[in-house]
Amino acid sequence: MTAATHSSLFPQVPDSADAVLEGLDPEQREVATALNGPVCVLAGAGTGKTRAITHRIAYGVRAGILQPSSVLAVTFTNRAAGEMRGRLRQLGAQGVQARTFHSAALRQLQFFWPKAIGGSLPRLVDRKVQLVADAAAACRIRLDRGELRDVTAEIEWSKVTQTVPADYAPAAVKAGREAPRDPAEIAQIYSVYEDLKRDRAVIDFEDVLLLTVAVLQDRHDIADQVRAQYQHFVVDEYQDVSPLQQRLLELWLGDRDSLCVVGDASQTIYSFTGATPDHLLDFRIRHPGATVVKLVRDYRSTPQVVRLANGLLAQAHGRAADHRLELISQRRAGPEPVYTEYADEPAEAEGAARRIRELVDAGVPAAEIAILFRTNSQSETYEQALADAGVPYQLRGAERFFDRPEVRKAGVALRAAARFGGNDALLDDTVDLPSQVRAVLSGEGWTTEPPAGSGAVRERWESLAALVNLAHDVTAGRPTATLADFVAELDERAGAQHAPTVQGVTLASLHSAKGLEWDVVFLVGVAEGMMPITYAKTDEQIEEERRLLYVGVTRARERLHVSWSLSRTPGGRPNRRPSHFLDGLRPGSTGTVGRGSGTGTGGVERGFTGVPVAAPRRTQRTPARCRVCGRTLTDAGEMKLMRCDNCPSDMDEGLYERLREWRADQARLSGQPAFCVFTDRTLMAIAENAPDDDRELARIPGVGMRKLNRYGADVLAICAGRQPEGVVEED
Repeated sequence: MTAATHSSLFPQVPDSADAVLEGLDPEQREVATALNGPVCVLAGAGTGKTRAITHRIAYGVRAGILQPSSVLAVTFTNRAAGEMRGRLRQLGAQGVQARTFHSAALRQLQFFWPKAIGGSLPRLVDRKVQLVADAAAACRIRLDRGELRDVTAEIEWSKVTQTVPADYAPAAVKAGREAPRDPAEIAQIYSVYEDLKRDRAVIDFEDVLLLTVAVLQDRHDIADQVRAQYQHFVVDEYQDVSPLQQRLLELWLGDRDSLCVVGDASQTIYSFTGATPDHLLDFRIRHPGATVVKLVRDYRSTPQVVRLANGLLAQAHGRAADHRLELISQRRAGPEPVYTEYADEPAEAEGAARRIRELVDAGVPAAEIAILFRTNSQSETYEQALADAGVPYQLRGAERFFDRPEVRKAGVALRAAARFGGNDALLDDTVDLPSQVRAVLSGEGWTTEPPAGSGAVRERWESLAALVNLAHDVTAGRPTATLADFVAELDERAGAQHAPTVQGVTLASLHSAKGLEWDVVFLVGVAEGMMPITYAKTDEQIEEERRLLYVGVTRARERLHVSWSLSRTPGGRPNRRPSHFLDGLRPGSTGTVGRGSGTGTGGVERGFTGVPVAAPRRTQRTPARCRVCGRTLTDAGEMKLMRCDNCPSDMDEGLYERLREWRADQARLSGQPAFCVFTDRTLMAIAENAPDDDRELARIPGVGMRKLNRYGADVLAICAGRQPEGVVEED
């Protein structure tokens, strides 16, 4: 998934400072050797920015110019910080601190709190959603689940932009934010939320930065102590810095200028969280003597993928576009991007799953394939399509790898074996680290062959298989590695949330795909209304959507598939069109293409390849309409219920609960997640319609012939008030 996946975990450490510079291109070498004064690195996607800055730190340390303990490298994710620490260790620069902004601030806050405030630091609340819900209830304001999430995001934005509750309304208007509720209500909830935190003696994620800033501003003695510790700063992904993070960085620096920042304004995609590229673009204004290095040699993607990426940015407007970098691919030519049009979203998902099945059958590892979409709500259709095609997958943004129960249990077993392995009969016939790990994990459910199906049993096996694969990687880099070394590697990765590769297709939103890469990428739903998203109204918002698509394109190393559908639902009116971002870039389209982009000569494929256009049954269906008010339905959830969310429900609550109990039994017996049997919406639709026969049950969206054949008899029996005749075993 990342560049690190393709390299040994423990390569030979360079034997000198000069050896650290070997293998760097001329621009990367400029970065590595520019150790004095402020440095700004403008790094395009795939240009080796992490390589450049880690070699810069390592060169400074190995040459005796930088003391390891005096360097603080900050980035935005635990995974990125963990990867940076690993690379520095490989380069012989142990002792350098590489952390996220929040991790570094929390460490300082915990250390200085007794001195600055007294007592112990208040407890850090894991999830603020419940606190926001309590604050809304105290204000007698009812929020549904979506509004609760959105109001929480508004509070987070307010805090990172240092906006107090009383100033929220005018600040939101000035920033062009579309408030999910009346701004006065959000300000009231925000104010009560802060009161509740004080009453309960807790702090949230944003408070960590706010309190650290406050301590460093108010206590000059503490600020001096921090500055004495850290003399040199490196900031990765600088285009994503919020005003609050920038303020913290300034307090760390003081009046010094020993700072190196790295970023790309064309990858600014988190403005909704308060991130702004202004700090990156204004760096030379604040630091007139800064060294600026541009990295444009793209080592990740083929010339065909790079041509499309450059073409997207060539049509961009605004300040970030004025500073765009035109990438130059360093790889051999590959296939042209493939553009495919489908009749509807289910057909698009089935088409992607079919292609992926072919790729996997042809030898492409599933872990080197990704499906990227604009919103998380698009995921379910693709999960089902992959499951139907028998393709394993992992959902990025779901439960973290090291938090999975099977991984925690495996860690306990491996730790015990490392400590008492000499007395463990399981290890009697093992000859190396991989065989030891396989032996231990065989007791936790790992087998040489994966189980059939794609449910929970398969997901547990994939987790354990990822640990087995990691053992092979460790041994490849360090043949003498022991089980204790492997456990230490796992502990470090767990602390950094640097998960090993799971052998499954990755499903991810475009936002969560930032910083990752795959051999094959499917960009789906690239249609007007989704890309750019409907609520992107202003020029700035639309340009950020363009940058988001650019990030998606540049995740692909070799093959890129771009697709869209003409309607959302089977039988719906085909009134969609491909995203205008592709105008002039995809074959057959017209539009103005900017400097040096080129359109390529990629082929166009239509959906249902090899199947007559009139054959698919789905094109014969009529548009879905609400059975209460008659309005045409477009939302997938509403179509499953066959009514508008706001229309009255006549659901039989008792029937719904009996269906849920039956579904839980089915999921447990088949080893699948419950939603793979039927989703909650489908169960609600069944409970509302109480079908009498197969024909009525088949009409309910989400059932389908496969599930009708498997579960129909049971569901109809429950609807009729009878006990199901038997349990359906997994195929």
